[in-house]
Amino acid sequence: MQYSQHLILNQASEIKLFSGQFSRKLAENIATCYKTELGKLDVKKFSDGEMQPIFMESIRGASLFIIQSTPAPSDNLMELLLTVDAAKRASAAYITVVIPYFGYARQDRKDRPRVPISAKLVAELIQIAGANRLMTMDLHADQLQGFFDIPVDHLQGEVVFKPYIDELCLDELTFASPDVGGVKRARAYAKLFNARLVICDKHREKANEIAGMTVIGDVEGANVIIVDDLVDTAGTMCKAAEILMEKGAKSVRALCTHPVLSGNAYENIERSKLVEMIVCDTLPLRKQSSKIKVLSAAPLFAKAIRNTHENRSISKLFISNDSTIST
Repeated sequence: MQYSQHLILNQASEIKLFSGQFSRKLAENIATCYKTELGKLDVKKFSDGEMQPIFMESIRGASLFIIQSTPAPSDNLMELLLTVDAAKRASAAYITVVIPYFGYARQDRKDRPRVPISAKLVAELIQIAGANRLMTMDLHADQLQGFFDIPVDHLQGEVVFKPYIDELCLDELTFASPDVGGVKRARAYAKLFNARLVICDKHREKANEIAGMTVIGDVEGANVIIVDDLVDTAGTMCKAAEILMEKGAKSVRALCTHPVLSGNAYENIERSKLVEMIVCDTLPLRKQSSKIKVLSAAPLFAKAIRNTHENRSISKLFISNDSTIST
């Protein structure tokens, strides 16, 4: 079937939303914003842990949106792949995988000998399973979209974060990149708010461990917001906050779309110089923290799903003078 025929079929067919086990709460919020209910999907498990997703209702000829983030463990990814395969074999007309947090995206190149390009492998697995389209949010690097031969809707977290930052009414607002690789993302926020930009140049000797960090730029008297796509152990963020305060910053906040928060992340954040860490609900928090503020991406995803199904522009959902998302 040609791609153009897929578009016609996608718009004409009934739309159904389903959720994997890991992203159930976010999926329910998306369905509420969309003014519908999640479809019935059961995941059976054998005694050894092997999974068997089962659609408990007919999906023949339907346009499916399957919502599931894919963090570790790999069971979350495997469940998504099996669900897509089940949908394909149950004669779904069009399958869109909605992956709020795209796991394994950090391994997007060979930065040393004899390592995998895991993001590329995951992209191929999703396509081989039978997905016709991918919807995700704030990939680790924009070029990951090139790993796919299917359409990719790459949503931007700025739409979710901007209203909250506006409400803070911070003077001398300055955005910081936690490393050289994140400059493009931080610069976009600085441009959006007509604010200054500084860079925290870090040096690692091994993963999740910082050997040193230098601040490039002036933060004297500034209210700084560090911007990143995800926060894992929070070591980089907490170290950056400490150095920025030493350099004369008035306050330091962190803004990260995906709260991976592994290891001692929660303890690191609580002990840090950060006023707060602002995140989205693309991943559920393992526990509550007085320093972590969660903003919902559900309205954005609901609107994107509607626009996709109705073949309307997704780019209209990107940041503009009016960042309010209504469904």
